[in-house]
Amino acid sequence: MSQLDAMYAHIAAHEQSFITRLMDYVRNPSISAHGVGIGETAEWLTAYLTSLGFDTAAYPTAGWPMIVGRHHHKPGKPTVLFYGHYDVQPPDPLEAWVSPPFEPTIRDGRIYGRGAGDNKGQHFAQLLALETWLAVAGELPCNVTFLLEGEEEVGSPNLAAFVTQHKALLKADLVITADGPIHEDGTPQIEYGVRGVLSFELHARGANTDLHSGNWGGVAPQPLWKLVHLLATMKNARGDITIPGIMEQVAPITARERAALDALPLDLPRLMAGVGMSELDGPPDVPFYDRISCRPTLTINGIHGGYGGPGSKTVLPHEGFVKCDMRLVGGMSVAACQAAIAAHVNAIDPSVEAIFEAGMEPSRTSLESPFAAPIHRAIVHAQGVEPYHIPSLGGSLPDYVYTQILGIPAFVVPYANADERNHAPNENIIIDCFIKGIRTGAALVKEIGEL
Repeated sequence: MSQLDAMYAHIAAHEQSFITRLMDYVRNPSISAHGVGIGETAEWLTAYLTSLGFDTAAYPTAGWPMIVGRHHHKPGKPTVLFYGHYDVQPPDPLEAWVSPPFEPTIRDGRIYGRGAGDNKGQHFAQLLALETWLAVAGELPCNVTFLLEGEEEVGSPNLAAFVTQHKALLKADLVITADGPIHEDGTPQIEYGVRGVLSFELHARGANTDLHSGNWGGVAPQPLWKLVHLLATMKNARGDITIPGIMEQVAPITARERAALDALPLDLPRLMAGVGMSELDGPPDVPFYDRISCRPTLTINGIHGGYGGPGSKTVLPHEGFVKCDMRLVGGMSVAACQAAIAAHVNAIDPSVEAIFEAGMEPSRTSLESPFAAPIHRAIVHAQGVEPYHIPSLGGSLPDYVYTQILGIPAFVVPYANADERNHAPNENIIIDCFIKGIRTGAALVKEIGEL
C-alpha cells in the first residue's frame, strides 16, 4: 500500500467521525459582523492546532484574532501556507432556513448549517488532512503554516497589516486557500487569482430643499439628472467602461490563460434560464469567461433620491446619490482606479462628490508557476478527475496580501459544491465534496513535500 493509499484508508475509516466533528464545529456560531462566538471559536482552533503538534497562537488585532499554527520540522523542504477564515455570515433571514442555521443537519447527503461550506467545512477538511498525515505517518511531508482569519466576512480589514507585521512568521513558498465552489458540473478547479473590488458613491446636490417641479423645473439644477448624465459617461450602451485610465491598466490575457479559458465548458442557454436572463450585458464580442475572470466591471448597486412612494409627487429633489462597485483584475490597483474615477468625475461635473470606501486589490498568479503541476497532480490522484484551470475567480478574496506583501504565488482550490448557498439561507456542503477535500489536502502536502 502506498503512503497516500494509507492516508485514504484512514480517511475512509474515520469518515463518520470527521462528519460529526465538522457538524460540531459548525454548531458554534462565529459571526464576525455581530461579534458572536468569535472568541470561543478562536480558543477552540488554537487548542486543536496545538493538539496536533503545531506551534500555535491567537494574535490580537484591532478586530478579531488571527490564529497561526506552524509545523516546521522539515528543513530544506518547501513550506505551504494554508489560509481559511473561521468567521461566518449572519444567518438572516432565519425564517428561510429549513433547519436552524447553527443546528447542523444532514439531508440528502449534505450537511446544512451556516459555515458548512463557507468556510468551516473547507478549511476543516485541510486540517483533517494534516491530522491524517500525523496519525498515519507521524510527520508531515513538508513544512506547514496555517492561518485562520476571523474577519473575512467583513472585508478582512486587519489582514494586510497583520501579514505586513508578521512576514517572518508567515514566510512560505506558496499559499493555498480552500474556499468557494467547484465548477457547476462537479469538476474540481484550480484558481490562480481573484478579482479585487472598489466601492464608491457619487453624491449630487442642488438647492437647499426639494422644490416644486412646476415652479422651479427648467431653472433649478436637478441632482438626479446630473448623476444619470455622469454615469452615462462612465459606461456606454455597448458595455464598455469609458473612464479614462481604467481599461489601460488591465493586464493582457496570456496564451496559457487563453487556452485555459477556452477549455471551460459553457451551457449558456441553461445558465441564463436558471436565473431568468434573456440577454447578457455587453460588450457582445467579449467571451463569457473573459468577463468573469479577466475583465473589470462597473456596477450600479443603487440610485437613491427623490420620491418613490405611491402615486405621483411633482417634486424636484435637491439631492441624490448612487452606489457603485468596480471589480478589478490583474494589472489594476485600487489607488489608480480611485484616481481615475475622481479625475473623470471632476472633469465631467465638478459639483458631484466622489466618496470612496476601502477597496481590495486584485491578485494574479501565473498559470506557469512551478507549483501548478503538483497541485494538478494532487487533485487528479485524490479525486480521479482532471481539474479546470481558472485564471481568476470572479469574486474577491484577500489573496493580494500573499502575492503583493509576501511575494509568493497564491492558489484557490475549492472543495464545496457549486450550489453551497454560501451567504444565503440553507448553506450546505455535500458530504462527498467534504471527504474529497480531505483526500485532496492529503495529496497536496505529499506533492509539495516531493518538490
